[in-house]
Amino acid sequence: MKTPNHTPGAFVRIGLRDGSYGYGRLLEAPFAAFYDYRTLEPSADLDAIASKPVLFRLAVRRKNWENWEHIGSKPLEGAVAEPVVMFDQDVADFRRCTIWDTLGNARAATPEECVGIERGSVWDTHGIEERLLDTFMGRPNDEEVHDRVRLK
Repeated sequence: MKTPNHTPGAFVRIGLRDGSYGYGRLLEAPFAAFYDYRTLEPSADLDAIASKPVLFRLAVRRKNWENWEHIGSKPLEGAVAEPVVMFDQDVADFRRCTIWDTLGNARAATPEECVGIERGSVWDTHGIEERLLDTFMGRPNDEEVHDRVRLK
């Protein structure tokens, strides 16, 4: 198994706990995109993977990346080439939020504007694997639910 270094455009195959496979794509470090694509047998069909919608884009901690197999690379284009947008929320005053992106843009926002945007946090590989499987199984993921913007 070839361990990926963080080269933007690289595809990774992710073995999930139930024996199926999910797929991701490395973006500018430390970010990665994860596709709405699950197979029961390992696939390396980069075109098939890239044609699927992106489920989410997150910052990834490199710990345990040896479990993610590098299966090829293509230049980034489309949704995976767009800046990653995230939010931060003040712990003391939940009404104070900031929406920011990987191009360095940032602006003040209301909590309502942050609904549907990922919180600016770094996920470990195990958490991403669990989130992928939960998504494919149609169940909520505890970590993703916990990271949602607080409205009250």
